[in-house]
Amino acid sequence: MGSTTNASLRALGRVTAVFSIFLTLLWAVLVPAHATGSDAPGSRFILTAHDGRTVTDEDFRGQHLLVFFGYTHCPDVCPTSLMTVARVLELLGNQARSVQVLFITVDPDRDTRTVLAEFIPYFDPRIIGLTGSKDMIDRVVKGYRAKYTQVPGDTDGSYTIDHTASLFHMGPDGEYLGRFPFETSPEDIAAKLKASLDR
Repeated sequence: MGSTTNASLRALGRVTAVFSIFLTLLWAVLVPAHATGSDAPGSRFILTAHDGRTVTDEDFRGQHLLVFFGYTHCPDVCPTSLMTVARVLELLGNQARSVQVLFITVDPDRDTRTVLAEFIPYFDPRIIGLTGSKDMIDRVVKGYRAKYTQVPGDTDGSYTIDHTASLFHMGPDGEYLGRFPFETSPEDIAAKLKASLDR
């Protein structure tokens, strides 16, 4: 009985994986890459949130977005960025309800939903970690005019990733409003977000 149940679960897992790949390919064919229809950064996407939900860019309409790309094995830039946006949400107070932070992994092979679910809440439970197929990740990275490159490590199979460290600010209609360089302080980011939210 147990072996039958395990076989059924494995089969279900394979079907789910195939269906996820099918959705990604279908989305890539049918949906234009850019959310704004211009040359400004931004991208349509269908990704998996760290809580297990399948989400698209349309799910976040009506909110301001802070989008950044990283990975959980990142030794310095990503933890610093996550601490920065956590502080930004704190500084925004009640206005933080109108802002959603999205952490999109550029390391989907290692950054599974489970890994993100353990990593992201450590910084702030309001941040959403997103992962998906490499094809979809590459599509989103390209749409945002961002970059990433794997750098081989000292041991076989190990690597780090050089990646764009800016925070992208997207408006409630999906429009690109600007970016914050890595060195920007939480106070400056919060002040500019408040100015946008007060318009």
